[in-house]
Amino acid sequence: MVEQREVPYRSASVATCWKLLFACWLVAMLATLGSLFFSEVMGLIPCELCWYQRIFIYSLALILFLALHPLDTGVVRYALPLAIIGTIFTLYHCLVFYGLIPENLQPCRAGVSCTDEGMVLMGGLPIPVLSLAAFGMIVVLLLKIRLLAKL
Repeated sequence: MVEQREVPYRSASVATCWKLLFACWLVAMLATLGSLFFSEVMGLIPCELCWYQRIFIYSLALILFLALHPLDTGVVRYALPLAIIGTIFTLYHCLVFYGLIPENLQPCRAGVSCTDEGMVLMGGLPIPVLSLAAFGMIVVLLLKIRLLAKL
């Protein structure tokens, strides 16, 4: 039998933690659906770094959903490392996209390019930057939950 971890504060903190956790899940779910839309509807083939980011964001979408009911603030212990590692991959992807990483260190030399024209949406918004925003929001929200729940 798994022990449920309760938020040690009053019910207002429980409600706040649930809302923050829901916001984390919503961001992860929107990023998941967005990545599927780009590949399945728009026909963009994901590059190697996109696949690594997908591994982390898809996992977060599932883990955060399972932590919503019943509320499990302990999810921060295993979701935060996933989000931080995903952020590192995304930050590296942004550096590759903007040409700040030398070509011999870029993982996408064969196959789909990380700097392809298809990586830019709506007149200049790169997909790696969208991914960085999603992971960044998830990290910040998880840290806020950690502070509220005193984990």
